[in-house]
Amino acid sequence: MRIGYGWDSHEFKSGIPLKIGGVILPHNKGLGGHSDGDVLLHAITDALLGAIAAPDIGSLFSPSEPKWKGADSIIFLQEALKRIGNVGYSLVNLDCTLILARPKIGPHASAIRARIAELLKVSKDVIGIKAKTPEGMGTENAAIAHVVVLLEKNKPKQSRSKSDKPTTVAAKRS
Repeated sequence: MRIGYGWDSHEFKSGIPLKIGGVILPHNKGLGGHSDGDVLLHAITDALLGAIAAPDIGSLFSPSEPKWKGADSIIFLQEALKRIGNVGYSLVNLDCTLILARPKIGPHASAIRARIAELLKVSKDVIGIKAKTPEGMGTENAAIAHVVVLLEKNKPKQSRSKSDKPTTVAAKRS
């Protein structure tokens, strides 16, 4: 088994949509970033990559690279999934904590959970989504995401050779 931890934060900015967990939420500001600013998908991506000791999201998708400007963060998540599959792991569960003053995540948690499950190709019951407010920490104009993932090594597929086939032993007649 492998455990991965991811963390990300982005500041709110006017004039862009708010996207968290692959879901566009109604709000008067979005999260600024070189890509689409999806703080949750970024943290999930880093957690998955970290669990297999792969390079982090910033190394794979450099913010200085113009081709990632405005990119959909689903691309980053898909790359992380491909990499964990290539080394023979799959997701067991994922636990996420979002920290932001507004909008309230509660009314949207189910949609975010469903979208993440769809993107990760897992059941919703292995995805945990929690939200907290910053409570005077000075981060009211930002969103922060913490994510922990648990991966397990895939069991090797067993192929049956001729010698593995069950044999029928005929009873001897006396």
